[in-house]
Amino acid sequence: MDYRKPPKRKSLHSQIVHDIGMGIVAGRWEPGRKLPAEALLCEEYAVSRPVLREATRVLVAKGLVYSKPRVGSVVRPRGEWHLLDPDVLHWLMQSSPQNDFFAMLTNVRAVIEPAAAAMAAQYATPEEVAAIAEAYQRMEASGSADSLLQPDLDFHARIADATHNDLLTHLCNMLSSALREALRYSNQRPNLHELALPRHKAILTAIEHGDALGARQAALVQLDDARDALGAVLGV
Repeated sequence: MDYRKPPKRKSLHSQIVHDIGMGIVAGRWEPGRKLPAEALLCEEYAVSRPVLREATRVLVAKGLVYSKPRVGSVVRPRGEWHLLDPDVLHWLMQSSPQNDFFAMLTNVRAVIEPAAAAMAAQYATPEEVAAIAEAYQRMEASGSADSLLQPDLDFHARIADATHNDLLTHLCNMLSSALREALRYSNQRPNLHELALPRHKAILTAIEHGDALGARQAALVQLDDARDALGAVLGV
């Protein structure tokens, strides 16, 4: 399913959260601006004030708005948004130009993934190394871009797990939906296996040998290739 065409929400509550949240992230309501009055939103969605207020509390929890008595709901500065919240990240993906979003994501990956690969080379147990190798073997065995996607995601997730750093693992998990979409695009380039697999194999080999510096460098090379792949597919 195209992430830019999300499924229809099943409840009015979730629809309100999506519509307003998406509107904020897309710039319909700028930081510092008040949302429409409760009465107007209740009329628009044909809901009671308690339903609307519950939706507003969800947006408050995501860092998008704050509420004050006699003032209403006000959009927070962008720097206060919880961008790694799954919904907020999804709205950001939907509302941003593809090239801009994937460039931002790749830059973040370039900070996180080389460090994760180096830490995995230092701290991975034999069982964790075997799990990374198993994901890579499924990548090799895949016959199409679609069948490559899950093994590719597993490869990176298992490297994160092997760092034995709960915060880093959690951060990688929070980015997994964005990574999935990036891989769905980058894996569409021609000669995918010939270009992508050797770079992943280099990461695996370095981790197997406990070579932290080599794993870091191999991850950087792989990310440069991922950036090139996205550029080729998106026509940048």
